[in-house]
Amino acid sequence: MKLSGFNFELPEELLAEYPAENRDESKLMVIHRETGKIEHKMFKDMIDYFDEGDVMVLNNTKVFPARLFGNKEKTGARIEVFLLRELNEEQRLWDVLVDPARKIRIGNKLYFGDDDTLVAEVIDNTTSRGRTLRFLYDGSYTDFRRKLKELGDTPLPKYIKRETEPEDADRYQTIYAKHEGAVAAPTAGLHFSKHLLKRLEIKGIDFAELTLHVGLGTFNPVEVEDLSKHKMDSEELIIDEKTTEIVNNAKANKKRVCAIGTTVMRGLESGVSSQHTLNTHEGWTNKFIFPPYDFSIANCMVTNFHLPKSTLLMMVSAFMGHDLMKKAYKEAILESYKFYSYGDAMLIL
Repeated sequence: MKLSGFNFELPEELLAEYPAENRDESKLMVIHRETGKIEHKMFKDMIDYFDEGDVMVLNNTKVFPARLFGNKEKTGARIEVFLLRELNEEQRLWDVLVDPARKIRIGNKLYFGDDDTLVAEVIDNTTSRGRTLRFLYDGSYTDFRRKLKELGDTPLPKYIKRETEPEDADRYQTIYAKHEGAVAAPTAGLHFSKHLLKRLEIKGIDFAELTLHVGLGTFNPVEVEDLSKHKMDSEELIIDEKTTEIVNNAKANKKRVCAIGTTVMRGLESGVSSQHTLNTHEGWTNKFIFPPYDFSIANCMVTNFHLPKSTLLMMVSAFMGHDLMKKAYKEAILESYKFYSYGDAMLIL
């Protein structure tokens, strides 16, 4: 497959600026791979497609408030700083993106907060927008992290033009988020409410969890026509023994193993053993899934509607078949499904 095979016209008004009023009442497109049948439901109707002993695998990563706004020394210019990853806890070194980048050079200092108690010095250029910052803060490491959270903003995707609002701190987070480390939400999981999870549990559906800390690299544009030449950024992945046991047991019993989101699917496929079972994993993954691809673990998935030419769309195409993906997306546009992070969902069976 070539990059051009994943392009389509997406009306701007279908990009979701806000989430559905209730988490589990977004629209749900249900796609049956064997027959090509497409159904239109609400997300909470997904319970009807699962039976006792089926497994849903969740990504329990937690988004941290990664967007900061500071002022450049001397000029006072307002600079956006997006925290990507911590490089060194002791030295308080972080990889970040800055905007506007042309104004930020090695040696510049940035001041954060009304009282300027948090200061950062630029010590390296990593990419055109990337910088390494050393934060200068007198307090303990715990106080420093608390300060970052206090000054940070919910890292909504750039396509959302509005300012962040108080409810975003809650809604751009899954209700089962546990381990902080993501700079973007695993958005398929945003549709689950406590009530829906409880109903699924009562029906006998089992849950397994992995942790994949979503980085911005997932959303990097693909700039090569030959997809085999595209390189994904690495993201931290943890799969424990409890999860492998639940998933492998379900596979052995011919039950459904449903990946809740593309991040879960990437995580599961990064932990495949030579016997096509799931192994534990603690480390990093830069796995890029695009057609053709044989999936080893999950046999169904929940995912949002993705942007043209995105790596996420390519994974969905690999899972459901390219022609069926094109048919489903055409229908989604006709039926005014909402796209991207705060958008609607599809269940691929």
